[in-house]
Amino acid sequence: MGEIMAAGMVRAGLAARDIRVSDVNHQQASRVAQTHGLTLCETNLQAIEGARVVLLAVKPQVVPKVLGDLGSALDESHLVVSIAAGVNTTSLEAALAKSAMVIRAMPNVAAQVGRGVTAISPGTRAGDAQMAQAEQLLSGVGEVIRVEESYMDAVTAVSGSGPAYFALVAEAMTDAAVTAGLPRATAGELVAQTMVGAAHMLSDGHMTPGELREAVMSPAGTTAMSLRELERGAVRAAILNAVQAAMEEEARLRAEAMVLQASGAIIEEAGIRPLITVKQGDIVREVTE
Repeated sequence: MGEIMAAGMVRAGLAARDIRVSDVNHQQASRVAQTHGLTLCETNLQAIEGARVVLLAVKPQVVPKVLGDLGSALDESHLVVSIAAGVNTTSLEAALAKSAMVIRAMPNVAAQVGRGVTAISPGTRAGDAQMAQAEQLLSGVGEVIRVEESYMDAVTAVSGSGPAYFALVAEAMTDAAVTAGLPRATAGELVAQTMVGAAHMLSDGHMTPGELREAVMSPAGTTAMSLRELERGAVRAAILNAVQAAMEEEARLRAEAMVLQASGAIIEEAGIRPLITVKQGDIVREVTE
């Protein structure tokens, strides 16, 4: 995801050469730098020299170690934007030796094609100026929405896991179309474009989901009959249960991570030194696994 975010920052108007990357896997970091025209650094500390914004895109269990290593170099003039899943701003601020500002962000997989949605929440030290800065940096991978951090579990369950829900529906619709006699390629294209069109009608504010459903469905028509079968199959309830299950699992994983951190049993995976993206004036550098 770190590489994706760096590419998005370039799309958002940042000069590629001003984005610095570092990684324990030098070959991987070199590939990322060459592919996107970024500046390659040997270490995280080298990457953040003179920086003002750091984007963390590391595994949750290594966040304390990474920030611990960098903490002395980060102070109240720095903004740390973290996309580490499940790590709240309280934990991030606690891991920093000094009073760096923190913003938590949750992108989704559609960031890969620049059509993602990222929710952001500020820590106790970040204000509107920092939130606006984060919005600008993350806008290159899609829409950015501000939410209260208490809603981040719901964000994870809806927009984070959501593409998989849509994929499951698309897979089922494609299989149904093939069963009805359509070639699979044609079926897949019909389903994908139907979902894209419906999404545009909803996201552009033309209609609510209920209005779109009513617009397609005529009394006693084919859509009415098909929706009746979906309701009989408890599809609506299944989706509600799926979102709830994702929220509960996110909360469980976060609690588990906090217990590990509190006990000092942080998992230090051998060989991990994340890529780091940081902004220096107009420079942003990237942090990835």
